[in-house]
Amino acid sequence: MLYLVATPIGNLSDITLRALETLRQVDLIASEDTRKTGRLLKHFEISKPQISFHEHNEERAGQKIVRLLEEGQSVAVVSDAGTPGISDPGYSIVRKVVEAGLPVTMIPGATAVTMAVVLSGLPAHSFTFRGFPPRKSGKRQRFLAVDAASPHTLVFYESPYRLRAFLQDALAVYGDRDTAVCNELTKLYETIHRGKLSDLIAHYAEEEPRGEYVVVIAGHPAK
Repeated sequence: MLYLVATPIGNLSDITLRALETLRQVDLIASEDTRKTGRLLKHFEISKPQISFHEHNEERAGQKIVRLLEEGQSVAVVSDAGTPGISDPGYSIVRKVVEAGLPVTMIPGATAVTMAVVLSGLPAHSFTFRGFPPRKSGKRQRFLAVDAASPHTLVFYESPYRLRAFLQDALAVYGDRDTAVCNELTKLYETIHRGKLSDLIAHYAEEEPRGEYVVVIAGHPAK
């Protein structure tokens, strides 16, 4: 059986009992970063062999995982934080395992997407998750423009190095919409800044971005 196991996005207490039980029972853990997963396993006193499974070796490692499953072994896939497959490796191995006719399931848990949407104060009944935007402004604006007329709340991941540029491009493409910038979710210095895009641009002109961000932007207003 293949298990996709969600792990904490910050606070280690957010791991589920079922996730811990699964990590203790499987034969092998496929990790996006074996060092980070190693620290998580050590914290919970779990000792299991690991292999690397990340965006640069998904094809090769995925084939190995399928072979192990065919031999009767059980494998857990974990990302650095959160739910595998959500802006992290996971999609490709699920496809491979399904095509091989092998069993796969998921151990649900933390994900920054839903937490940010709920805390944003924006409509949460319908939203579009877009992951990480392109790094360069021109491509990023074209990427954003795909959803310019969408009525759904929009959710993006962004790094501290590009947050300011992202907010500027979002203002250029969407206009001055209501927005929430969520930082360090579940961690000690968790912050949610809410306001118009212009307000947040002014805020981060004064505050140096640090850590990982989830940006939630209101959908196109109904006419």
